Amino acid sequence: MTSIALADLTICGVEELPEHAGRAVTHVLTVIDPDWPEIPAFDSFDEHHRLTLRCHDVIDPLPGRTPPSPELVGEVLDFGRDVAQQAASGDPVRLLIHCHMGVSRSSAAMLSFLAQVHREEPVHVLYDRLRTIRPQAWPNSVMVGFIDEQLDFGGALVEGLRTHYGHRLRAHPRTGEWMMANGRTREVEMAIMPD
Repeated sequence: MTSIALADLTICGVEELPEHAGRAVTHVLTVIDPDWPEIPAFDSFDEHHRLTLRCHDVIDPLPGRTPPSPELVGEVLDFGRDVAQQAASGDPVRLLIHCHMGVSRSSAAMLSFLAQVHREEPVHVLYDRLRTIRPQAWPNSVMVGFIDEQLDFGGALVEGLRTHYGHRLRAHPRTGEWMMANGRTREVEMAIMPD
């Protein structure tokens, strides 16, 4: 697989989508809540390939919530393989991945793409790349677990996530409060603060 310049990789939230309408985006991965309506911002985008996947941004089973599943992550990985293959053929690729806030589901999806196209890189470099693309990234740990399994990382992506969370908490300590208030205490407790 080929690498794609970080400048051609974008993570954002729904409200930021209009800012990217003129960027000649070629591929869009949307990961939003199951009941979220179609997003009108895409009416102003140039023609592009788009996949919409639906789950809630949760890490534990909750009534009325659809958690990320292995099947959904499999679709994310298939989409990423298609994007990488197009880039390898020499066609221009600009990938945008978004969820509601551009923080959790979308950053997990982007991590899966980075893990595919930069498989030879150490895991900490993958997370460095992710922070370059989206400094506020807090990947959904359930999605990362499925990504790790399906790409045969042997737990390395999950272990790297712990240090990534630590980087985020060091840079923005209030992130932990926000995550705990939204049912993500287990992820905050996973964090390993960097040296």
